[in-house]
Amino acid sequence: MEREEMPFDVVIVGAGPAGLATAIYLANNSELSVCVVEKSAEIGGHILSGAVVDLAPLKTLLTAEEYDAAPLGVAVTSDDYLWLNASGTTKVPHALVPKASKNDGYHTLSLGNLCRYLAEVAESKGVEVFPGFAAASLFIENEQVCGVLTGDMGINKNGEAKADHTPGLIIRAQHTVLAEGARGHLGKEAMATFKLGQGTQHFAIGFKELWQLDPNQHSPGKVLHTLGWPLTEHGASGGGFAYHQENGQLAIGLIVDLNYDNPTLDPYMEFQRFKTHPMFKSLLAGGERIAYGARAINKSGWHGLTKMDFPGGMLIGCDAGTLDPLKIKGTHAAITSGICAAEAIIANSGDCHARFVASPAGQALEKAKNTGAALHKFGTLLGSGYVFFEQTLLSGKGPVLSDDQADYQVLKAMNEVTPIKYDKPDGITAFDRPSSVYLSNTNHEEDQPVHLQLIDDTLTETLTLKAYDEPAQRYCPAGVYEVVDGKLKINAQNCIHCKTCDIKEPSQNIRWVPPEGGGGPNYPNM
Repeated sequence: MEREEMPFDVVIVGAGPAGLATAIYLANNSELSVCVVEKSAEIGGHILSGAVVDLAPLKTLLTAEEYDAAPLGVAVTSDDYLWLNASGTTKVPHALVPKASKNDGYHTLSLGNLCRYLAEVAESKGVEVFPGFAAASLFIENEQVCGVLTGDMGINKNGEAKADHTPGLIIRAQHTVLAEGARGHLGKEAMATFKLGQGTQHFAIGFKELWQLDPNQHSPGKVLHTLGWPLTEHGASGGGFAYHQENGQLAIGLIVDLNYDNPTLDPYMEFQRFKTHPMFKSLLAGGERIAYGARAINKSGWHGLTKMDFPGGMLIGCDAGTLDPLKIKGTHAAITSGICAAEAIIANSGDCHARFVASPAGQALEKAKNTGAALHKFGTLLGSGYVFFEQTLLSGKGPVLSDDQADYQVLKAMNEVTPIKYDKPDGITAFDRPSSVYLSNTNHEEDQPVHLQLIDDTLTETLTLKAYDEPAQRYCPAGVYEVVDGKLKINAQNCIHCKTCDIKEPSQNIRWVPPEGGGGPNYPNM
């Protein structure tokens, strides 16, 4: 197939904080031609984060004038950790919270809005930003990445060209930067092709809703993090959050670690249960839910940090695993990795990984190396105690804990577990999946190839349905997978691009590939 070529010095895949930081730093410090391709129809449309942000790296990236004009939300005014049981709360004394987990001096904001602004800054400096273009695969010549291929437009569900068919482009570049976020499909390709993996990566699924609160319930800058109920009730780990943001809005969510072993656990329903806790039910009373989304989070930490450099490019941000699980933040590290990538490109040194490891974000990640492993091995309560002891008394220098069992490997068969039953959502604080997907503004061109691929379609009946009662119908936050007459049905148009199926499917039989450019959710103010 004849494909048009577009040459650049640098192509960046993903207009999140990591990719845009790379673009801005390059524009500030070089004459290189740079383009950013983004699968979302608009910049920020696929960005989802809590978010409480350490702004220090952003201050080094932007001029004082640009920083002052950025949408930085509100400063954190109070910062509490709570242990929840089904009916009450226990405040964790501030002295028992590791220093790295405290949020003094940070801001709570919309990461989507910040990325929209950063894209404008990049464009004002000459960077070409192309939303609605999904990078389908790496473009490799002579065992080196030389750019990316964008997906074809106008292919029907049978794989045939429609009247409006347009072949994808070859975007040729000397340097290719992959900044797709957690579980990026090109990141997976690069890891497999160039053997970049250094340890087992671990993930969680993060849920978030945005609520317009009753003014009497709103406290701008108030930040809450929770541990315990409801996840500990079902042997799972993770935690909740509630951030009082600007304009009377509350970001509320739950992070569910994907190393849970009961196939009947439903992360979406755990989030809905979380909001029925008396504290949150009172907080949300009189409010209105205005947005919903979910996204996989790469919470591997130091042991799962992928080697970033490969022939012709680099892997950065959550694609590589730079999120700090102790700090419970990734934006600052993503921006730092983007700056490191740009520095390595300008120097033509191929040492992005070494630069990141030497940075404050990289050093903090190494110090927190056992955070995830401790929580996985010892559970939420004892694991948190271990982390506090190691960080406070041992300065992060405890013996290395192994954590090498992948999330998809831990599910038990149905005959080994007690099935979990969930109450029907009340429609006031807790909601069903269809109403939530509606709030995500998800849309796909229906007459296109299904972008959720079964590698072996016989396994759904012989393994996942028989042994695990098809866990995809529960771990998917958007109702993409359902069992109809004993067979798996895939409603790909509902997909909100969270990547959980690509991670948690016990036989690794589901492969997420990008749909036609522009498809997916369109998150406002998230």
